[in-house]
Amino acid sequence: QVQLVESGGGLVQAGGSLRLACVASGGVFRGLDMAWYRQAPGKEREFVARISWSGGQTHYADSVKGRFTISIDNAKDTVYLQMESLKPEDTAIYYCNVFAPASWAIWGQGTQVTVSS
Repeated sequence: QVQLVESGGGLVQAGGSLRLACVASGGVFRGLDMAWYRQAPGKEREFVARISWSGGQTHYADSVKGRFTISIDNAKDTVYLQMESLKPEDTAIYYCNVFAPASWAIWGQGTQVTVSS
């Protein structure tokens, strides 16, 4: 079954850390660049970080560079996002998917990250 299941979100104080995980099951994601996205209340979904399936190449949005680290365990079809020095403006629902997904792409339910000041 093709699906994306995100987990690891929660409530954390500013300056804290969280580690998100995304299981990309069904086999269709293998070999593709994967990415994390987020959507804050009242805003559009935005790109956060990208990684090649091999894990050799990564790219980050300027807003998270130096604080977030994306990684992949391709044996487990799982993409991670380690988030450090969290800020209130990082509060959002976080999703994973392929990089630049088509308009018809499926999305998981996401995982809520709330950072209190």
